[in-house]
Order: sequence, then structure tokens, then C-alpha cells
Amino acid sequence: MILLYISIALFIMYSVLILYYRAGWRQVPVFVPKSDLAETKISVIIPARNEDENIGKLLVSMQAQTYPGHLYEVIVVDDHSEDKTAEIVKGFPFAKLIREEAEHINSYKKKALETGIAAATGDLIVTTDADCVAPPNWLKTIAAFKEEKNAVFIAAPVMLENENNFLQIFQLLDFLTLQGITAAAVQKKIHNMCNGANLAYEKKIFYEVGGFSGIDHIASGDDMLLMNKIVKRFPDQYFYLLSKEAIVKTNAAKTWKEFFSQRIRWASKATQYHDPKIFGALFLVYCFNLFLFILFVAGFWNFFLWPGLFALLIGKTIIESAFIYPVAKFYNKTKLLRLFLIFQPVHIVYMVIAGWLGRFSYFEWKGRKVK
Repeated sequence: MILLYISIALFIMYSVLILYYRAGWRQVPVFVPKSDLAETKISVIIPARNEDENIGKLLVSMQAQTYPGHLYEVIVVDDHSEDKTAEIVKGFPFAKLIREEAEHINSYKKKALETGIAAATGDLIVTTDADCVAPPNWLKTIAAFKEEKNAVFIAAPVMLENENNFLQIFQLLDFLTLQGITAAAVQKKIHNMCNGANLAYEKKIFYEVGGFSGIDHIASGDDMLLMNKIVKRFPDQYFYLLSKEAIVKTNAAKTWKEFFSQRIRWASKATQYHDPKIFGALFLVYCFNLFLFILFVAGFWNFFLWPGLFALLIGKTIIESAFIYPVAKFYNKTKLLRLFLIFQPVHIVYMVIAGWLGRFSYFEWKGRKVK
């Protein structure tokens, strides 16, 4: 029964955290530009490795941007691709192609970004991934937001496409939660979260904080670990851009192996956060899910634990639904919430496994095994 009491205590703390995130999300204002006269020079940096299935779609969306062409450039850094990625990029004359030369390192993406930023002529660096697609007013909205807020760092929304099967729907619901927490955390300035698929920061600030120096040995973290460095120096000049005009879309993982590899990569940077607030939040979430899993296993020896576990699952679903509903409404995904309870057991197991392997295991990314 001690397990049950600990789980109830963790549930109470977890509920307070989620309700706090809900309050934070509701405080984030939807951004509407006051003017169409933004003049910030932007450099879009796109690291790419073996993305011949996706890079063309992204570059078409770059070509369709409503932001004046003389105010932005697109730089694709080819990270040792073994397919036709480079050939496809060459078919878009407006995009500058750079081949990354560095090999046998642990953080290829950071190195590719670093190479692209060194070649950039813009004042504002905007990063996205090669498997993304951006809306026409993406850069226009980011530039207006940067100028109105005097922001040196901007986190912006990302959403998954595809809702065709169990795995993809599960990912989308999980991703909605992450997006809501990201916006709420930045709005409340309680801890720092962002996604490198839709990020902007001043080039001079990147160099002022030393770029990726000090975190370049970590395979992941080109987004959040860099954000931490910038926020420490400029605690009042980072913001979350909430606008449907700024939502970058990316593909959901096609297989469970790909999905777990991605989540393990994300989890691998958890111990590198030196902010006790974000580490504390992550630790609480992990412990709560871990104890729910332990309750299930312990129930085989004590069946009376399972009613308590079921009650906690219902409570968890209610609290999380209260948070995720307004987030899903913003992204027009509310129809998927009817499946939320069904996915709870899967979510708990995945949290426990990904969190553990992210700390102690290697993972595969773009055909490479890294730690």
C-alpha cells in the first residue's frame, strides 16, 4: 500500500504542475502583427541528411514565402547525405547548398547548424528541419514578432501531419501535450522548452553566448540547450510566438523503432539541464509514470492495487484533458481527444522506457549510432 500512497502523492504534485501549465497556455496571446513593414534580414538554416523524400517540399514552401525575397536567404547544409538530397537542392537556385565536411563527431546537427550560421548574412537565424513544411506567412510573422517584441530568441509552434494509424495518432496527442507545455513554460518563464524545427535567434547573440561551445559533445540539444545559454544572458527577451501563420508541420514517425529512437534522443539531454526547475518537472513526470507502471506490475501480487491504479489513470486523464483541450482547439485537433484515455497505458510505458534508455543507451539518428 506504500506504493499506492506514494503514487497518490505524486499524482497531486503532477496535477498541480499540469494545471499550472494550463494557466500558462491560456495566458499566451495569439500574435497578430501590427504592421507589414518588418525589415529584419533573415537566414533560414536547414541541416539535411538523406532527405530526398522531403527537402523538395520544404524548399517549395520557402519559395512561396510572402516575406520580401531580398530580406531572406535559405541555406541548406548537406550533412554527408547518401541519397539525392544535394541534387534536389541544386534544383532550387535561390537556396545555397553547403556540404558539411566534419566527420566522426557526436553532434552532427549542431555542427551543420554552426556551419550554416557561419555562412549566413542575415541578422536573424531561423532554423527548421528538412522534413518540415512552412506556411506562406511564416517568415513574415516571425520578423514582425521579433521587431515588435525586441526578441533575441523566439520559440514557435510545430505540429505533426498524418493521422492514419494507431502510432501516428498516439504521436500527435503526445506532441500536442509537448507543444502546450512549451508555450506555457516560456510564457510563465518557469523553465525553457523549444523545438529546433521552428526556432529563431539573433546571429550576434548566438556568438555572444559562445554558440554550441560547452554543449557540442551532446548529440541532441541544438534547441533547448542553446536556449538555456541565451536565456541566462537575456532573461527578458525570449518569447513564444503563438500564431497559426507560424505553425511548421512535420511528419510523424512511420515506425515504432523510429519513434522510440527520436524520443530517446530527446530524453538523452535531460541530465544536461542545469536549471533545477526543468529538471524537477521532468523528474516529477517520470516518477509519476514510473510508479503507475510499478503499481500495475505489483498488482499481480496484490489485486487490490489495480482499483487504485485505475482511479489514478482516470484522474490523470481528466487533468491532462483539461490542459490539452485548449491546445488541441488551437491546432484544430479536438476530434482526436476521444482516444485520449485509450492511449494512457501506452503513454506510461513509453515514458518509462524512453526516459530510461535516454539516460543509459545509445540511439540511432539518420543512420548513425550516437549517445
